[in-house]
Amino acid sequence: MAASTDPIEHRATIRALRLTAERALGQAKALAKELRTLVQAMAPALLAQPGVGPVTAAQLLISWSHTGRLRSEAAFAMLAGVAPIPASSGQVVRYRLNRGGDRQLNRALHTIVMIREGWHEPTKRYVARRTVEGKSRREIRRCLTRAVARGLYRLLERSLPLAAA
Repeated sequence: MAASTDPIEHRATIRALRLTAERALGQAKALAKELRTLVQAMAPALLAQPGVGPVTAAQLLISWSHTGRLRSEAAFAMLAGVAPIPASSGQVVRYRLNRGGDRQLNRALHTIVMIREGWHEPTKRYVARRTVEGKSRREIRRCLTRAVARGLYRLLERSLPLAAA
């Protein structure tokens, strides 16, 4: 808060910035509500998934586009940049993260995984089990993101043709 001893220009600037922030926040809330309504009308099953909010669901719908666009869940994973890429050397068999694909879709899947890691019990158990097996945090997240992509692709292919009809 600006003190009354601050110059008038400083106080006016702070007031203008505060009003702009309040307006932007109000518009963001209204748009989020509208986005939730649109996604709910198109894919209610998507919003029922753990960790999937209206913004990530909208990104999934935009990237997925329509039934039949992608021939398989592997193609969806490659589009999302979550398909495992072999990075083995010698005796060690491992995979690395894919840096290609639709970065917004990748971010949406990453957000879903991060939310699930925090509060979704089956995901917490999976992380604990894989940690005991000696997997790194990065490898666990790569596996989780691929699994989430697989499940969401199946859900989109299965449930949205019914919603469109």
